[in-house]
Amino acid sequence: MIEFEIHAREARARSGRLRLRRGAIDTPAFMPVGTAATVKAMLPESVEATGAQIILGNTYHLMLRPTAERIARLGGLHTFMNWHRPILTDSGGFQVMSMRGLRRLSEEGVEFRSHIDGSRHFVSPERSIEIQGLLGSDIVMCFDECTSFPVGRRTAEKSMLLSMRWAERCRNVFERYSEGCLFGIQQGSVFRGLRERSSELLSDLTFDGYAIGGLAVGEGQETMFDVLDYAADLLPADKPRYLMGVGKPGDIVGAVERGVDMFDCVLPTRSGRTGQAFTRRGTINIRNARFADDNGPLEMGCHCPACSRYSRAYLHHLVRCNEILSSMLLTWHNLTFYQRLMAAIRQAVRQQDFASFKTNFATGSWTVAAA
Repeated sequence: MIEFEIHAREARARSGRLRLRRGAIDTPAFMPVGTAATVKAMLPESVEATGAQIILGNTYHLMLRPTAERIARLGGLHTFMNWHRPILTDSGGFQVMSMRGLRRLSEEGVEFRSHIDGSRHFVSPERSIEIQGLLGSDIVMCFDECTSFPVGRRTAEKSMLLSMRWAERCRNVFERYSEGCLFGIQQGSVFRGLRERSSELLSDLTFDGYAIGGLAVGEGQETMFDVLDYAADLLPADKPRYLMGVGKPGDIVGAVERGVDMFDCVLPTRSGRTGQAFTRRGTINIRNARFADDNGPLEMGCHCPACSRYSRAYLHHLVRCNEILSSMLLTWHNLTFYQRLMAAIRQAVRQQDFASFKTNFATGSWTVAAA
């Protein structure tokens, strides 16, 4: 089951609601990453408390450990990790393709060695869909090849066409393995003609939603925005659009402006584990000595536990002592910041005030909407 409604538009920015079998998601939406059936340093109920309505699980990591079959026997990923809202699973393609020296690509799929123990595995488009079905994913992603950057046009075209053939194979077996919905992935690197062709082929197959792949792989924000200036509009306007692996707050605001509805990134959780905190005026490193005697909150106006119950000085102390609580509190804050940012974006689009919001975002003076 999937329904997507667009409630408001301002230029190309849009706000709406995506309804799935396990709940609704307000868009634009940010999905925290739960790589190994956990959002690192967070309890599931803590993730939900930040305002998150959907999380991402990683097919590659879960197929290796504890295996999709074991998770299925234990009731599926939602039961296994005690998260009962929607879950999107990536196909595993990005992780497998990143293992350049440890994998062998063919028309049939990819053979690779596990980064854990060196054991051999093979993933085809059909197997990727089967794994995601065993996990019980609500949004299943097509298996694709994500090209690196920079890449020549000929190599990018070959990769894109392979991904489109794999997308058709995913489409053909999807209903056999899954009760969720299936997203196709646009590829083509930075070449407009290739992304146009990719979008045509995907539209012919009719997916429940569409992702924009092959970006946030080292091309830089300016180039990414140049691609997004046309890439999102190549996809069906009545379906959700998901920009994979993005990103920084400024990346998200710029992508929403260009018509994107969904995002994911490890940045807020990874930053929380290294002492980095997101604020309206940019990131701060709480490890810095200037915070040792700072009795103020991490960020004024934020009501997460890190900000409402503890001082910067205490968070500084925790980080310097390598206490686990520092990762927990800073991650909670960062995820709250991202969800409040998304709520503020949605509010701005609904009120036809996104242009003003973007200006205020650039100066760090935007209003933090209630999560």
